[in-house]
Amino acid sequence: MTLNIPLTGDALPPQAHRLIEAVRELVEAGQGSVAVESPQAERPADPAPPAPRVEPDGIMEVRLLTASRQVVVDGELLPLTRLEFDLLLFLADHPRRVFSRTQLLNAVWGYEHTGERTVDVHVRRLRVKMGTQLPLITTVYGVGYRLADEARVVVLPHD
Repeated sequence: MTLNIPLTGDALPPQAHRLIEAVRELVEAGQGSVAVESPQAERPADPAPPAPRVEPDGIMEVRLLTASRQVVVDGELLPLTRLEFDLLLFLADHPRRVFSRTQLLNAVWGYEHTGERTVDVHVRRLRVKMGTQLPLITTVYGVGYRLADEARVVVLPHD
């Protein structure tokens, strides 16, 4: 569903604030994503996302564009929720390190009062979105998760 909220004028009506809060809750629950765009007349042409690199072993490179919070896989923008993006970025920033569910809840979510299975759900969603051809997150049974050794993740802080 695409929803356009005109952000012209000095103040948003109370209905717009309630709508924005409802959308925020859906996104945080992993049931949607938000893209903020300026009106067509004011928007400059979008630069093309960086081209993907295919490694000799055939594994695609995943590019995390942190300034715009976008993920590019195989030349395509991949829509991720805020928490999916943050989880992937955290694991990419700490390659080869294993994190327990509690550690991930503290580092990515900022709290641990939610169930540890929340991490499992977000990892599963990331795996589904990335596809089966792209190894990304490894389960370390009895411990937690880490970035897969085969994962080709490049973090670009200034895109």
